[in-house]
Amino acid sequence: MTSKLEQLRSMTTVVADTGDIEAVARLKPVDCTTNPTIVLKALGTPTFGDAVKEAITWGKSQNGGSDAVIAAVADRLAISVGAALANIVPGRVSTEVDADLSFDTEASIAKARGIIAAYKERGIDRDRVLIKLASTWEGIKAAEVLQTEGIDCNLTLLFSKAQAVACADAKVFLISPFVGRILDWYKKSTGQEYTAETDPGVISVRQIYNYYKANGIETIVMGASFRNAGEIEALAGCDRLTISPALLDELDKDQGKLERKLSPDNITEDPFQPIDEKTFRWMLNEDAMATEKLAEGIRSFAKDLVALREMVKKELAAA
Repeated sequence: MTSKLEQLRSMTTVVADTGDIEAVARLKPVDCTTNPTIVLKALGTPTFGDAVKEAITWGKSQNGGSDAVIAAVADRLAISVGAALANIVPGRVSTEVDADLSFDTEASIAKARGIIAAYKERGIDRDRVLIKLASTWEGIKAAEVLQTEGIDCNLTLLFSKAQAVACADAKVFLISPFVGRILDWYKKSTGQEYTAETDPGVISVRQIYNYYKANGIETIVMGASFRNAGEIEALAGCDRLTISPALLDELDKDQGKLERKLSPDNITEDPFQPIDEKTFRWMLNEDAMATEKLAEGIRSFAKDLVALREMVKKELAAA
């Protein structure tokens, strides 16, 4: 019997949610996803010591010290992590637009174009990159514009069907519904424990997957933010799943049988529901979990972005 990880690969594109170069080389995912938290953690390892020195040296050459230069150096470091991953995986690397731009469509578009240009300078074409944007209305509208320019987007911090429907309308390349964070909210809210089959995060992704397939929507569904291997197994067959190295290792060691749970051949009818801004905002407002987790996620990523810039500021001052 092959491992559950190998069985999963036969039905789902496996993506690694990490900036750990050694883990990626060992586990051989197709794609990698990053975010400010992952980038900050990666830059604290010896692997990226030279990248940090190069970025700081570059920053000093730009008369480093201003907020603009500090932000530019932080961007350079995020691209360094993404470029290193792109040199290992055969597919795509996701790089996130600054969380503090989550409610600014035009600034998000400009930032995304800058990220693509920065990768191009390192010889990495746009078809190897996914731009990550928070699934706010403004983030989705930014993605809609970027997609028309051939810049594929990964809409993250997605917790509700309303967000998924808006992303489909915008024809985004990929969405990342967050399974574990939905479970966290429900466990805290209800005080209950959940099985893989009753897990609210799993149920949410299954519903979104069904809606997309029932309506011929090409946007890729990539489950993310897993708390345990059971959640992953319950979504076997999903288009893609982005998984931490620890859970990839756990699946790799498990020789049990993995049953396919999601398939485009097993879909129930779910009528198409176009969504406008007013409806989107109302539906999100009525979903306490989605509203709270979206806001919390943006705050968390913004906090790590600030921490990265503070690290850059100290390094520039010391150089």
